[in-house]
Amino acid sequence: MQEFTIRPTPDDPRLSEAVSGLDHEGNRVDIRVPVERPLTIYLNRQEIVTAMTICDHPDYLAVGYLLNQHMLRADDVVTGIDYDDDIDTVVVRTERETDYEQKLAKRTQTSGCAQGTVFGDLMERFEEITLDPDATLRTSWIYALSRKINLTPSLYLTAGAIHGCVLCEEDRPLVYMEDVGRHNAVDKIAGYMFLNKISPRGKMFYTTGRLTSEMVIKTVHMEIPVLISRSGFTAWGVELARKAGLTLIGRAKGRRFVAVAGEDRLVFDADPAEVVEESRHQRRKGSVEDDAA
Repeated sequence: MQEFTIRPTPDDPRLSEAVSGLDHEGNRVDIRVPVERPLTIYLNRQEIVTAMTICDHPDYLAVGYLLNQHMLRADDVVTGIDYDDDIDTVVVRTERETDYEQKLAKRTQTSGCAQGTVFGDLMERFEEITLDPDATLRTSWIYALSRKINLTPSLYLTAGAIHGCVLCEEDRPLVYMEDVGRHNAVDKIAGYMFLNKISPRGKMFYTTGRLTSEMVIKTVHMEIPVLISRSGFTAWGVELARKAGLTLIGRAKGRRFVAVAGEDRLVFDADPAEVVEESRHQRRKGSVEDDAA
């Protein structure tokens, strides 16, 4: 796959809108903010959940959500995906008959933004998954990915209040999704991988958000062996990563990072002193220049 097969589209007028306010000096300012909309997801005839989302890839979000909640199986055949933007509803249809009434009664609201949910039986499959023991992570890849992703024009740079997730391979960012909830961004990538038959082998996951239990669980369910973030960790997230054999890298900013699980996959092939750290000004400048190109 080439770099950025999918990337953010911050100029899409559906994704943000202007609001007016006063700044710290009492001056009138206009800023852009993300637009969140409710999206109701159906699996065949059954309503599953209503998620708050920017709704830029409802098909990938719906399929990924169902996969990560173990309502879609890896061998399921999706016969159709119908999205109606008038009523903010997406219906995923499968060959297999489905009925998750009992499963829907047993769910836990997570710490994720925009109300993520995890169903109780997910941990059963979590403990059965074996991640690729031969996967490696070069430190030069971490530095290259951080720079490329941070300099990419995004809704985060335009409007803020948004999370980003990126599917990566070596030093190449492949699919970059954003949403108001980091779990939504993860689900979009899971849906994209499923519908395009992309193997998790050799892949890595990068997120701008916290490394919580939900992020770890979803990454493991996607069978991706490496999870990287420029943010920090939760204790349960670290515990689950160690249990699953997931390489967990956090606080990855500039030339710094911390590995708290799966450290044996690291290959130290770059001198941190030689890493050029981009400033916030450079990231915003890069965004403007790329948009004008």
